[in-house]
Amino acid sequence: MAKIVIENAVKKFGSFTALNNVNLSVDEHEFVVLLGPSGCGKTTLLRAIAGLGMLDSGRICVDGRDITYLPPRERNLSMVFQNYAIFPHMKVFDNIAFGLKMKKVAPAEINERVHEAAELLHIEGMLNRFPVQMSGGQRQRIAVARAIAVNSSIILMDEPLSNLDALLRLEMRAELKSLLHRLGVTTIYVTHDQIEALSMGDRIAVMREGNILQYDAPLIVYDAPADRFVGSFIGNPPMNFVAAQIEGRGGELTARVGDWHLRVPADMRAALAGFTGKTMTLGIRAEAMDVLDAEAPDALGVKVDVVEPLGSQNLLTVRVGGSVMKVSTRPDLPVKRGDTIWLRFPEAKIRWLDADTGRAISPAAQTASAA
Repeated sequence: MAKIVIENAVKKFGSFTALNNVNLSVDEHEFVVLLGPSGCGKTTLLRAIAGLGMLDSGRICVDGRDITYLPPRERNLSMVFQNYAIFPHMKVFDNIAFGLKMKKVAPAEINERVHEAAELLHIEGMLNRFPVQMSGGQRQRIAVARAIAVNSSIILMDEPLSNLDALLRLEMRAELKSLLHRLGVTTIYVTHDQIEALSMGDRIAVMREGNILQYDAPLIVYDAPADRFVGSFIGNPPMNFVAAQIEGRGGELTARVGDWHLRVPADMRAALAGFTGKTMTLGIRAEAMDVLDAEAPDALGVKVDVVEPLGSQNLLTVRVGGSVMKVSTRPDLPVKRGDTIWLRFPEAKIRWLDADTGRAISPAAQTASAA
């Protein structure tokens, strides 16, 4: 299989910068997801890797070989498109075999590899049908089977599940992840669906306006977003953000939210000392707070505006100062609109962000800058 390294990739369309000096490394056998809103550059980057769009500058290497300007057929990769891109006038067998025929593979080997791919995608009984006779999910299976039949070292996928209904998307997501990990093929997968990204990727590259804002394992991106955009883009509901004043109080640093004071954890004091007297932003996930039904000295009291029963949880809307927060509770918690609840913020679950830049601050970042 293949390791992909992208260095200083730049792509412009007129005055619009689609890729702004992007760097990305994908390890052998790894499943990497490019995640971001429309227009962030993720498909432009994927097409550059495929050879369907040339970079203005920068380079793309596979196993140390520069493929930046190679034609697509010489890159030893396969691509699965959002709209399937299968041929309606060809039967399923011929659609899957198309890439193999272009490579002039022997007929006996084509037959063997087509049947192997069809079995992996559970469409082996449909090889004599035309695509019009098949459902959307089955057509997507054809496209994936065609991609894996040619034994490419890299598979690129551009929102392959976006045209499927929610239930089928859920089924295909798990099946596709299992299949690609079993094959061990290096995969880059583009999506704007955060659930797909979190559930499928070994690593996620979160993109915005042609830049990669964070590139890490899914749980790290979710629990410790690099900035406010990442925290608000990933998660349903998004991460909560609350304004807090950093103060020196009784020999300790505290973060004041209204009349309530939160002690700054010991491992963050050095990093936040320079923010004394300034406003910062606290980020915390809806499910990360401890919800108490009785007052506690270290808990923040809030009134409940809305209760949304969701079956596995209740989602509460509360107000903290001028900010609206979402709080996830167990479904049997006896709470209704107008009630007061108390929230405790576990130190390890809080993300501290610079209110001006939106960037997260961590002890590691402080140590590096001090050095």
